[in-house]
Amino acid sequence: MTRQSGCRCPAPSPGRIIASHGPRVVVEDEQGQRHRCRLSGRKLRAVCGDRAQWRRAADDSECLVTAILPRENALGRPDKRGRVQVIAANLTQLIAVVAPSPPPDLYMLDRYLAAAALLPARALIVLNKAELSGEAAQLRLALKWFTRIGYAVLETSAQTGAGMEAFAEALEPHTSILLGQSGVGKSSLLNRLLPDVSAATAEISAATGEGRHTTVVSVLHHLPRGGDIIDSPGVRDYAPPPVEPVDVARAFIEFGDPAAYCRFSDCMHLREPGCGVREAVESGAVDPRRYESYRRLLRLMRASKWGHS
Repeated sequence: MTRQSGCRCPAPSPGRIIASHGPRVVVEDEQGQRHRCRLSGRKLRAVCGDRAQWRRAADDSECLVTAILPRENALGRPDKRGRVQVIAANLTQLIAVVAPSPPPDLYMLDRYLAAAALLPARALIVLNKAELSGEAAQLRLALKWFTRIGYAVLETSAQTGAGMEAFAEALEPHTSILLGQSGVGKSSLLNRLLPDVSAATAEISAATGEGRHTTVVSVLHHLPRGGDIIDSPGVRDYAPPPVEPVDVARAFIEFGDPAAYCRFSDCMHLREPGCGVREAVESGAVDPRRYESYRRLLRLMRASKWGHS
């Protein structure tokens, strides 16, 4: 159902939100023209990637977003009160960036991949800083399990440009968002893809009314070879957990086959008798570290208000 403000004006035009900062957004229309807009109505919320309807105000003084169309999916995070704060919408790919330095957190990587599985969206793992040959070799070994269970892994070097051609190809058909620990080189990768990204971001940021140097505006960039990428400060250092504990097992894709052998259809793969997943862990078919990551996420969900408010 379309979320709409109380405006009774004629039907507005379709567009897409390509930048957002509170009630101020930038809408790109079907001709590729950009319009600085204000959300019409206190209850209306918009994020990068949203499809919207907009119109000019009666006095032609500004443009108004009057409705946000239904989302195919939405990436969110919990706020301090445990409520879901949506960061980006209508994504088709989540890119999890890891690097030899800073030391990789594979449990955080698991959470990124879980978020992708639950959207749902394609997940792509990017090993950046591949020029650090010794350290990269160790991380390469750690990532072998992810390729074994079906995840795509690309190696890049934002410093030398190695692997950037393949990375650009992987982005072409998608609306993507970059996720990863601070310091893994997400901004450097974006600068490699879009050499003028800083100027473009400053221009769009100014259009939201927040000034050319703001760092809190989420921006959707069109890539030269096709596809779009969302740069959002709100997700750069955040690993979004699944919403409900019951969904956690579904987010670990390698659990699917062994779970079919569980004695109970609602098995949570903890202490239940006849659990196919636990048997797979014991036999080595499921990585014990990944299973422990699953247990950690379950504990997080049970301790969190998110998904229960």
